[in-house]
Amino acid sequence: MKLINPTENLYQITERYPQTIEVFVKNGFQQMADKQKRETLGKSLRLDIALTMKGIDLQVFISLLEEAVLKANSQVHHLVNKPISLKGLLPCPVRLPLQEALNTFLEKEDQKQEVNAELKAASMGLDWLKDDIGNAASVQDLDDIYISAGFDLFFEDDYFGRFIKTGDLADPLPWKEVNTDFNNELLQLKDPDSRYGIIAVVPAIFLVNQHELNGRNVPQSWSDLLSDEWMNSISLPVSDFDLFNAILLTVRNIYGMEGVAALGRNMQQSLHPAQMIKSDRTKTQKPAVTIMPYFFTKMAKAGGPMMAVWPNDGAIISPIFAVGKVSKKAELAQLADFLGGEQLASILSHQGLFPSLHPKIDNAIPRENKFMWLGWDYINSHNLNQEFEACTQVFEDAFQLKKSLV
Repeated sequence: MKLINPTENLYQITERYPQTIEVFVKNGFQQMADKQKRETLGKSLRLDIALTMKGIDLQVFISLLEEAVLKANSQVHHLVNKPISLKGLLPCPVRLPLQEALNTFLEKEDQKQEVNAELKAASMGLDWLKDDIGNAASVQDLDDIYISAGFDLFFEDDYFGRFIKTGDLADPLPWKEVNTDFNNELLQLKDPDSRYGIIAVVPAIFLVNQHELNGRNVPQSWSDLLSDEWMNSISLPVSDFDLFNAILLTVRNIYGMEGVAALGRNMQQSLHPAQMIKSDRTKTQKPAVTIMPYFFTKMAKAGGPMMAVWPNDGAIISPIFAVGKVSKKAELAQLADFLGGEQLASILSHQGLFPSLHPKIDNAIPRENKFMWLGWDYINSHNLNQEFEACTQVFEDAFQLKKSLV
């Protein structure tokens, strides 16, 4: 939309848009700094003619004028209507389509609230977020909405936990009900206290190298994988802290600390999922089973020895959480609707294979494929930071002891 008409005189333009005076002065129209000369000389000069006389490109100069006007209007808007701030991490496989969808949403004409978004790839890690949140003296120091995985980030008092307990942060998503994949007699993923929103989940399943079974049956469950026959045979995504922590805590909850120790004994090495899908091509240390996000199992070479197995006792899940400021619920409504909307849910579920909690999305997960969830009762009754430390110590001790014996 054009703001400046080239047939207007300089006085008309500067009267309507005083912020353009500086642009005129900086580009050879020093007389425009003087109010009296603006009224006399300015009224006698059309913009297009004045620029032709000075040999200045009309379109370039109009762009400079309009930029000054828009910048000034933006500054006034910021003072009156402070932008919403969104911060967090996006899963790497779907970061680009999610970012594009967000950009399109922000550019819509009916998008009433300005939004400043800083969303990084999950591979960047949580440290930059933890620094911001850990240093916040009050909820006013925080951004308005956060989305990310990470049990310690969302539940620990050093980070979001303290603001959840005071009621300053809560679930910002609009869903009254969630997808039946996650809301049934066996699995209740929606927070009953509406403190935490969950957009989608990252499921961990098995990728089995059939050439490395050496007479063993393909493991069908987590309990199978914790048996002694898999000692020094498993690769785990230890560097993927969100998923690894979810695995440790869930195994601890269901199989006890002995289950965590068994997992440590059975680990051969830590691999990134991108390395895991190629582990059958390594010359040494080929794991028989890799535990990895569901998405990456689809990247395994067709016709090769790698076979995906969804554990029959359930894929352990790491949720993608969302929290927002309760005091700004009305201002956040439009953005929250988008973040909890069908478009983003479809990208997460169908492009990223991160099953969504959106009630209308078909996650295309067979009904026999279950999920294994840490559970709100466990979360509410345990200090997760202490649990992380205890589980990690037991896991590492068992792994090191096994190394000394192998």
